[in-house]
Formats: sequence, C-alpha cells, structure tokens
Amino acid sequence: MDVLRASSAIVSAPLVLTRKTKFHKPNFLLKSGFTSSFTPPHRNLSKSRLCTTSSSSSLTAESIEPPQPEVEADGGGEVFDWYSHWYPVMPVCDLDKTKPHAKRVLGLDLVVWWDRNENDWKVFDDTCPHRLAPLSEGRIDRWGRLQCVYHGWCFGGTGDCKIIPQAPSDGPPVHTFKKACVAVYPSTVQHEIVWVWPNADPQYKDIIKKKKPPYFPVLDDSSFSKVMANRDIPYGYDILIENLMDPAHIPYAHYGLGRYPEPKVKVDREGGRPYEMQIKKLDINGYTGKQDGTGSYFIAPCIFHAYADVDTDPEVDQGNGSATSSEVQKGAPPNQRISLIFMCVPVSPGNSRVIWTFPRNFGVWIDKIVPRWMFHIRSNLFFDSDLYLLHVEERKIMEIGVTNWQKACFVPTKSDAFVVGFRRWFNKYAGGEIDWKGKFSGALPPSPPREQLMDRYWTHVVNCKSCETAYKGLNALEVLLQIISVISIGIVAVTKQNMMSMAARTTIVSTAIVCFAASRWLAHFIYKTFHYHDYDHSVI
Repeated sequence: MDVLRASSAIVSAPLVLTRKTKFHKPNFLLKSGFTSSFTPPHRNLSKSRLCTTSSSSSLTAESIEPPQPEVEADGGGEVFDWYSHWYPVMPVCDLDKTKPHAKRVLGLDLVVWWDRNENDWKVFDDTCPHRLAPLSEGRIDRWGRLQCVYHGWCFGGTGDCKIIPQAPSDGPPVHTFKKACVAVYPSTVQHEIVWVWPNADPQYKDIIKKKKPPYFPVLDDSSFSKVMANRDIPYGYDILIENLMDPAHIPYAHYGLGRYPEPKVKVDREGGRPYEMQIKKLDINGYTGKQDGTGSYFIAPCIFHAYADVDTDPEVDQGNGSATSSEVQKGAPPNQRISLIFMCVPVSPGNSRVIWTFPRNFGVWIDKIVPRWMFHIRSNLFFDSDLYLLHVEERKIMEIGVTNWQKACFVPTKSDAFVVGFRRWFNKYAGGEIDWKGKFSGALPPSPPREQLMDRYWTHVVNCKSCETAYKGLNALEVLLQIISVISIGIVAVTKQNMMSMAARTTIVSTAIVCFAASRWLAHFIYKTFHYHDYDHSVI
C-alpha cells in the first residue's frame, strides 16, 4: 500500500497521504462481466541460462519458478477477441465540441465529434467515402453536420450523407446511396469518458444494451475528486500496462520525484524492498491480485485498478467500508480513500494511450482552485522518467519474441507477480500479440531522437484542454514581458537626461531587466513543462 500511496501522490498531486488513507475497493466486477471459472495452473519452467551462486545449495535459474497464480482457468482453447470489448477513447473534458478529433484505437482511424442535433458524441470511421480524405480534418458546419473539407460532403449522426454539393438537384439522389454513408462505431459516454466498440457491423448497433464498459461507482460519487489526464505513449500496450502493474520500479526509475516510505531494512539509497504480491485468480477476463494488504484488478484488455483490501485492513469497517464506530466516537476524521485507475489503449505497434484518474475523498478543494495543467507537470515527468528505457526494452522483447518473454526474463521474486500474471494472460489467451486485423506487419516504427521521443507537446499538450490553454497563455505572457522590456529601454533611450530623474530612470531600467529576465525564465519553464524535460538517471 505504501508504494501505491507514493505513486498516487507523484502522478496526481502534491498531497500528503496520512496513515488513515485507504484505497477504495470497487464493486464493478459483476457489472462489467468479470466472472471466473478456474482449475489448477499448468506450471512451465523457464529455459533460461544457468546461474550459479556461492551458496552450498547451488541454485540455478531452472530451479526457481516465477510467481504462479493461486487459481488459473484451464482456458479450454479460449481466444481473446480484441474487437468484442469497449475501449476508452478520450475524457470528455479534453474534447472540443466545435471541431472533430482524430483518434486511433486498435489501429482503427476514428473521428470523434459532437452531434449537437442528437446532443451526443459520435465516433465515425475517419474516412470520407468519396475520395477517402480524413474527416477529422473537416469541420462542424452551421447545421451541426460533420463536413469533409475536401469536397464539402456532409454527414449526420447516423453516418448518412446529407448533401453532395456536386450532385445536380434535379438528378438522382446519390447522397442516399449506401456507398455514400460513413461507417459508424457504437459509442457511449461513461464516467465522462467517450468509449467505443471497435466493430462497425450493424449487428453491434445496440451493443450497449447487452454489454457496458467497466463501471466504477467511485467515479460517479460526487464526494470524490477525480481529475483525469491522458497521454500518448511511444511504446506498446503490453509494455505500458505491465509497467503500471509494477510497484518495485518506482523508487528507482522515478527516483527523486517523491518521498517513499522507508523500508525496515534499507539495502540501498533508493529504498527498494521485497513485495508480497500474488495473483489470486486468472482467466480470459483478466486477473485479481493482492499486494501487501491491497488489492488489484486487471480487467482485460484495458483496465488496471488498485485499491485497499477491506478484508485485511482493520481500520476499515467490514460492513460498509466507512470509519468504525470506535473511531467516530473518538472524533477521528472520516477515512481518507483513494483509488488508482489506469486505462491502457492499444493504438498501433509501438504506440499506446493511457487515461488515468485517482479518485479521492480528501483534499477535494485543491482541484477546485488548482488548474489541471499544474497537476500534469508532475504526471508528465513521472512518465518521462522511464519512457526511454521502456521504449528500448520493447525493442529487445521484439527481438527475442514476445511469446519467449518468460524464457528470456529472470523473474524469481514475488515483486514481479502482477507482471508475470499479465504475461501469462497475454500469451495464453491473446497468443502474445494484439490482433491488428492484418493492418500492420508487427514491426515497430523507427526510434526517433530522444528529444523527439519524449516531446510532450504532441503526446499530451495538444490533447489536453487545460495544458493547451496554459501553453498559449504563458507564451503570450512571455511575449508581453519582452515587449515591456523593449519599450522600457526605448523610453530611457529617447528621453533626454534632464527630462527624467535618476530615480525614474533607474526604476524603468530595473523594470526592463526584471521583465527580460522573467521572460527568459518563463521561456525555459514553458519548454521544460510543455515540450521536453530530460531525466538523466546517472546524475540524480
């Protein structure tokens, strides 16, 4: 639980989590269809190279088995269908209703736009049926229709073509032909996030009535704060989600970004320690796990959710998860609760997207006075600090083959249990790869220069309303400070010496210097906050 507290404080906000802070236990499993039927696991030993020690037992890598699930479904040849699940596309707070947005999910190019006629968000195939131009480069016309700016074709909320300007009014109604329509993907808004069902076949038009996205009651609880953020990541979905499941890397890969609880026995500067982690159940729908008294769920394919385990936490009432009567009688404050919710979206080979929120019922007032972009400064640095090494790691895994991950990686401790559990699920039910429907060869894109790889502007700022507004405002302030500096120097230069007192002259010159220095500092701040902030592990 200590590491989960530290990571939430680092990524979300500069909050101090007290001893009584609890992680909120979800009750969404039945609503999201997370059911299991399990049989004992099949144990496969790693074939990695031998590794000797100086102890008399002479252990080898082959004699140490990776952490195993307590219960694992036999599977019976089940194959995970990537196109039969809901995927989060983008938080509503980061979407502009006045223009279409280009997004990619599972290799599908989508356009998300607000249909004011139906008062709903729509998700279309980002392809105009005329000449295949991207509709996301278009506009919303004055009648609330999605218009392709190549030739002006317009489409309604059901994908039907409303007008083809080039078609004569006295000719056949070619705009009503089926080939003039745009493919529409089922979509819904839940928890202020737009979700998409990645299959435009008409049989799935009403899929929301049969299967809904994963539901988190805490995200609908008005007593909880729930600041959301998103970022595009230059490494794949599997690398992203397993990294978020791994608490043991936090004191090392993110060293210096927060304060971590001191272990009882400190073996190094960073404070790494053993973790009691275990997969309780694993099947095609994901897994449930425990870590040092806290619980976690992986809901395939997108969700990783960490929370406190009420059953093992004596400070939480077993019946309703609220403060115990003895605590209330002593006048203790209400229990502080927090959840960690990560939504990981496969975009294309070597690219993914993460949407995250850490709902909490304390310090809620902070979110009302502190703009979102200030929370994102720390969040982005957190992702940047291990971004490059994970980008390289993915390429090494591709070289040895994803299905050979467990043979190549030596994972002898329980701290890797969640990662091993995910890899078992990924290999067993998904064959170690995402089904791209033949759109990609599977090869990773070339690695760009480090500064381009870690650039925040195109991976976050342009997709975040708060950061984009702050970016424009701070740039305007920088220009204003420079103008004031230049004007101040100009006034001093053109004013005759006997027409201005020394005190006034000194004040104006000082103002020019201060404004110029402030503009230079602000330019540096803007660059490190909204573009590129390197993290050099060797000097930290």
